Amino acid sequence: MKFLASIHLTRFFFLVGGIGIALIGGAFFAPFLGIIGKTVLFVLLFAVILDVLLVNVNKEPIRVQRKFQQRMNLGDENKVTVSILNQTPQPLQVGIYEGYPVFMQKRASVWNALLLPKKTKEFNYSFTPTERGEYEFRNVVIFVRSTLFLAQRRLIIPLVEKIEVYPSVLQMKQYELKVFNQQTVSQGIKKVRRIGNTSEFEQIRNYVQGDDFRTVNWKATSRKNELMVNQYQEERSQPVYCVIDKSRPMQLAFHKMTMLDYAINSTLVFTNIALRKGDRAGLITFSDKMGSIVPAERNQGQLKRILENLYNQKTLFKEANYELLYQTIRKQVKTRSLLLLFTNFESEFAMRRALPMLQRLNKRHVLVVIFFQNNELQELAQQPVHSMKELIEATVADKMSNVKWNIARELRKNGIQTILSKPEDLSINSINKYLELKAKGVI
Repeated sequence: MKFLASIHLTRFFFLVGGIGIALIGGAFFAPFLGIIGKTVLFVLLFAVILDVLLVNVNKEPIRVQRKFQQRMNLGDENKVTVSILNQTPQPLQVGIYEGYPVFMQKRASVWNALLLPKKTKEFNYSFTPTERGEYEFRNVVIFVRSTLFLAQRRLIIPLVEKIEVYPSVLQMKQYELKVFNQQTVSQGIKKVRRIGNTSEFEQIRNYVQGDDFRTVNWKATSRKNELMVNQYQEERSQPVYCVIDKSRPMQLAFHKMTMLDYAINSTLVFTNIALRKGDRAGLITFSDKMGSIVPAERNQGQLKRILENLYNQKTLFKEANYELLYQTIRKQVKTRSLLLLFTNFESEFAMRRALPMLQRLNKRHVLVVIFFQNNELQELAQQPVHSMKELIEATVADKMSNVKWNIARELRKNGIQTILSKPEDLSINSINKYLELKAKGVI
């Protein structure tokens, strides 16, 4: 522990010192004033020395501990707790400068507190990372003063710690609860009624409101004298792939998070749901060349394997090579699968250039193209107009916003399942589309 002791000069110190010097100077006219001045200065000097001893008598007066989860969640508020223990038998006034990661830009933030003897005080704050990777918490700096407020000691607590920010496991668990909670209707998750009867028979059970009358088992109903229905089990072990475009357009940011990171968070959420539904989940990433390829499996370590691959995804800011993607999927994915393609088309020209390969993929597999709606453009287009400049900006924003809808319409016209989603609704919309396709027996 490093420290620096310094005299903390206050207004009181200046006032008393000035009075003492004035009294000593007045001794030429009244000798007793000089005696009083010397006494005041002596008392002040004694108090300063005493205070210096009080704040420096203990080698380690303060103990600091920082508590947080080792793997933080991308885009979520992660709680950090700083625990300060006063190890001395006297109260201490402290000013604490936390060693925030550089990303937070909070170097000037300070916590002021009175620490009682042998007591602990905790300070909490939230850290919301918007990029995956490693972050570093730095040393904690504490300024310690006693109750006399005449001397101050500077302590540097060595507390450099590194943490890793992964795709959000918290969101994954929240959506898992929403999808599989049968007691309540979760906000945003649609309950899709099964169409057709392509699933395997599971059991006969009592009718509950909302069941399809076509599943009523009339023989069992007549025997039990109450309405009974056949329950079917969803087809399982179907291959499902999340395909992530890592090209330059995916680096556009919303609320400080890139579309690539939104797609990565949603992929983790969706993969967990697919595995829990009994399907085999896989991952494919690409840009100008192929990235990670995790074959669709349903073993115990598949979710962890996909999580580790998502953590390491980076972009080279190149254009997406859809022809290479098609050739790779043709070779690697032999059976008919559900492909959720997270991408971003900023112009109709970019979409038409990729359209032939998307049509080929859609013939061999069930392709769902998911791309992003630009919220900022919509807000700009809808804001009140007060000047010619604002009118031009709103017109251009409205035209650019309509491009996205035109792209979605063109893709659907060509028989490709399409989701145009706000970044914050990406996980919900992906899950709902998956549940819809499962209910229809498309996959």
